[in-house]
Amino acid sequence: MEIRRKRAVEAGEEVLKRNVSGGMEYLTFPVLEKTGMVRHFFSTRLGGVSEGMFSSLNFSYTRGDRKEAVDENFRRAARVLGCGVGDFVCADQTHTTNVRKVTGADRGKGVTVPKDYQDVDGLITNEKGLVLATFYADCVPLFVVDVRNRAIGLSHSGWRGTVGRMGACTLAAMKEAYGTGPEDVAVAVGPSICRDCYEVGSDVADRFAEGFPGAADEILVPKGGGKGGKKYLLDLWKANFYVFREAGVPEERIQVTDICTCCNPDYLFSHRASHGKRGNMGAFLALA
Repeated sequence: MEIRRKRAVEAGEEVLKRNVSGGMEYLTFPVLEKTGMVRHFFSTRLGGVSEGMFSSLNFSYTRGDRKEAVDENFRRAARVLGCGVGDFVCADQTHTTNVRKVTGADRGKGVTVPKDYQDVDGLITNEKGLVLATFYADCVPLFVVDVRNRAIGLSHSGWRGTVGRMGACTLAAMKEAYGTGPEDVAVAVGPSICRDCYEVGSDVADRFAEGFPGAADEILVPKGGGKGGKKYLLDLWKANFYVFREAGVPEERIQVTDICTCCNPDYLFSHRASHGKRGNMGAFLALA
């Protein structure tokens, strides 16, 4: 399948690799692979067993898909990652900046056993064998690998998480738990909605203008009026890049997606492109 790519924020190259295993197509980041210490991927829609609007690699149990189909999709993801389905630990995403430290006691939560926590959009761990899992259909996945202290973080960042600096919150949680410093990490900002596709109103734009005073002209592009007033195009990719850079992560260690979910609705789930009729993709990260 042909896909549309965008230029990455910090470089003009294609920064995501397409991979196929067992008929399942998924995406990986070279900046994370180069660490030599993690297994990871971001799923596409291709290679699962879900049907209809969930076709075919859906990782959501809550949008109306058959549980048996989602279970099988997780089994296929586990084979790619070389883990068991009981090794996943899932976020409970409600657009917060809350980050949970994950241990072996959380093994399987969200897949094989119920979650006993709420309002968790970020997960961190330093335990080998646990697979952090977060889920998407336009929002921004944030992968963080601490190469010095052998710790990882995986966080979900929509516009609320981005203006709340979810990337910096993840780094702060990792510093408290593992001693992580921004100079120690490799970061990937994953597939999500691009600026050209993401129109917002003045209420959201005002939040970003206030939250990013030095970069508002780059993050927000005025589009003109509409029924609800003035509209803007919002660049979540660049905003998250700035969050990590301002937190002290070296620019050369931040890799930003060049693939938009909304530009590629047959390849990736997009809430905006599908008007909410969709499944979820998964971001997965584990210490090797």
